Amino acid sequence: MTNSWLSTSGEDLSAGYARHMATLRGAVRHALVARALRTHLPAGSQQVLDVGGGDGHQAAQLARIGHQVTVLDPDPAMLAQARQRLKGEPGQVQQRVRLVQGSGHEAADLVGGGYDLVLCHGVLMYVETPEAFVADLVAAARPGGLVSLLTKNRDALAMRPGLEGRWADALQVMNAHAETGNLGVTSRAHTAADIDAMLAGAGASTTAWYGVRAFTDHLGDIPVGDDFDTLLDAEWEAGRHDPYRRIARLLHFIAQATPQDIP
Repeated sequence: MTNSWLSTSGEDLSAGYARHMATLRGAVRHALVARALRTHLPAGSQQVLDVGGGDGHQAAQLARIGHQVTVLDPDPAMLAQARQRLKGEPGQVQQRVRLVQGSGHEAADLVGGGYDLVLCHGVLMYVETPEAFVADLVAAARPGGLVSLLTKNRDALAMRPGLEGRWADALQVMNAHAETGNLGVTSRAHTAADIDAMLAGAGASTTAWYGVRAFTDHLGDIPVGDDFDTLLDAEWEAGRHDPYRRIARLLHFIAQATPQDIP
């Protein structure tokens, strides 16, 4: 399995990602995903695998509340950002995070399996064989463990250009399966039904799914404002309910790996 994003300069991709994560859109994405994880994670320290964990933002958040996190990412530039981020954390938080270079389909060989939670956020849209990739993610979870998957919503591709008044661009992606995003990389998009079917085919059942950035995706690269908490509450409620979640930029699925029968 290969990922199209790996052909892009790692330094350029990591720099673009860092710029995006400093904007309102990036902050909303991280905050909504973190809230969903807090909602579904059981109490107590969990063993977490973050596939494509990038700059370690999610890993650091989880480590702060006691979880043991392994970040698996193929991009050395992104892992360098993660190391830099972790330097600013207390020693006990740093000790809970392990950084490993490699891609998702190498997980079994590089980091093993049996994880309580497997994260894969913002990676599936760059993968050439998504069904096989999702199967690898589910295989890394223990029976009954959780899989958290964030990817681009195909049903919402025309929303951003439409709300920005870019009518030709909206028409172009109205029925498309892929687009070129802010990072300058072509990425695929999937419907909620697509994701649910891929998870089921891999042996996982959807527990819940959310829309991410139903209201704020078209606002461009503006900074976080003083009203962020209220904005976040509005996005959270929209992301939990139809019809709003179906036109959100991103889809966030929480699924459970099928528990093994106990004799």
